[in-house]
Amino acid sequence: MAGRIPQAFIDQLLDRVDIVDVIDSRLPLRKKGREFAACCPFHDEKTPSFYVSPAKQFYHCFGCGAHGSAIAFLMAYEHLDFREAVRQLAESSGLSLPDDEPGHSDASQRSLAPLFEAVAAAAEWYVRQLREHPERERIHAYLRQRGLDRDTVRHFGIGYAPPGWDNLSGALNRPQSVLEQAGLLVRNEQGRLYDRFRDRLIFPIRDRRGRPIAFGGRTLAGDDGPKYLNSPETPLFHKGRELYGLFEARQANRELDRLLLVEGYMDVVSLARHGIGYAVATLGTATTPPHLEQLFRVVPEVVFCFDGDNAGRQAAWRALETALPLMQDGRQARFILLPQGEDPDTLVQREGAEAFAARIAQAPTLSQYLLRTLTEQTPPESIDSRARLVEQARPLLQRLPAGLFRKLLTDELARIARTEPEAIQAPAARPDSGQRQASRSQRSAANPRQRPSAMRRAITLLLHFPQFSADACPPQEVRALDLPGSDLLADLLSEALTHPNITTAGLLERWRDTPQARTLGQLLRDTPPLDEAGSRREFIDALAALQRQHREQRTQTLLQLADQGQLDESGLAELRALLAGAQ
Repeated sequence: MAGRIPQAFIDQLLDRVDIVDVIDSRLPLRKKGREFAACCPFHDEKTPSFYVSPAKQFYHCFGCGAHGSAIAFLMAYEHLDFREAVRQLAESSGLSLPDDEPGHSDASQRSLAPLFEAVAAAAEWYVRQLREHPERERIHAYLRQRGLDRDTVRHFGIGYAPPGWDNLSGALNRPQSVLEQAGLLVRNEQGRLYDRFRDRLIFPIRDRRGRPIAFGGRTLAGDDGPKYLNSPETPLFHKGRELYGLFEARQANRELDRLLLVEGYMDVVSLARHGIGYAVATLGTATTPPHLEQLFRVVPEVVFCFDGDNAGRQAAWRALETALPLMQDGRQARFILLPQGEDPDTLVQREGAEAFAARIAQAPTLSQYLLRTLTEQTPPESIDSRARLVEQARPLLQRLPAGLFRKLLTDELARIARTEPEAIQAPAARPDSGQRQASRSQRSAANPRQRPSAMRRAITLLLHFPQFSADACPPQEVRALDLPGSDLLADLLSEALTHPNITTAGLLERWRDTPQARTLGQLLRDTPPLDEAGSRREFIDALAALQRQHREQRTQTLLQLADQGQLDESGLAELRALLAGAQ
């Protein structure tokens, strides 16, 4: 359940690392009883509410609800994705990360090494050319004209590809087939290979680990082919997933809270030169869901920046539509449309960093931009126009994830259209009885706060004390209770019994990226008594209550069947036994 990395490796890793050491090396902890405490790094507070349990290998903040394993902490604290966090922990523990790409053998992984090495060697060679080429004065004059100083050039690893057809291929002692596969050489119609980048300023495109995987090239004179030229798609580089400047932004900013998405790498570099070091750029493609997922894993807010012309407005609207399904509660997007004829590079040089930063801070949010655009297209001046406005907005609202943001946006549209929020929501088909029962089960498991629940308490206690599984009835008996949440409880019991030494963190990692992950996180907000003996008694009592609840429901079902004359002899015997046991 932990993704493509084998679960056995995740178990081994969590057994080897100590979450106290992992967190304490980044956030000083103080001993407090059997646990450790600190002020939470994920929200502002003066009194410590962030606790780390060495026994459970688990952290939890009673203020903001942040919680998880050592892997989850690294993901949140250092803005890493799951694989990066696992890799970092593995390297610090002396473990080698296993191959996690389906269908990729060790040999196929090794086959990428020559490509990485070739691109890295090319990046170094381009940097040397910027320093040593006979025409370096012309190149440096261009950099000064664009306002780029030495530190900025060094930070982004900018280089230079000289004129000529075979400079790079002649300088790198590598097979031409490798250079072609890495996107460094191009084959013409006659089958001849030649350098892809010639007489261009070179911008290395780095992956999340900082390795060069591709390049962008900008002409100096502007008359030799396209102004901007990117590497093609290669086994290392997929433009629909990569973002220029993300690695550099994370390196320059320990505490990122927003990222600015622009359209070109010169914009990224120029903004960084003026102190706005949190800009990134797509690479010759529209914003994609993988782009945004990657950004939202790093920061809670993404600011889209587009030219103010018609093409820019269309690109902004496409970006908004792409962002809608990803706007979970806690995420925010803003939209900037620049003055006509300006791009971030020219504008920040003309008006300065302070004024540009003010544009970012004052940019309309996604909800404001969406409603403003719709009401400009269809002013709500009559009953007819307000009805059209709702019809235009409804499919956009339906693309939002269910949650508070969607509700509030629906409420605001209802206010503008002078109607009720219920009228905006699309009518749902009436479910059949089976769907209704499934829906009730899902609601009960996902929102157990509706009323105190024995099922909620049993799952919560088991999460905190996996060793309690030894006191429970077998998982198949729990599953047979056929109550809302019984499948989840049975699965937890099964995992805890199969792995007797599993911790709270280990259980959580098994449900990462599953629909139940959020439910488990919500349940962990219920903190059991610190007394393990008292918690054990409560767990046993909760299981007994579930069994009573199951017997009562089963009794009522059999009584109804008996009243209808539909109960056979075995059913009557079961009913008599249930009634006798209730006396």
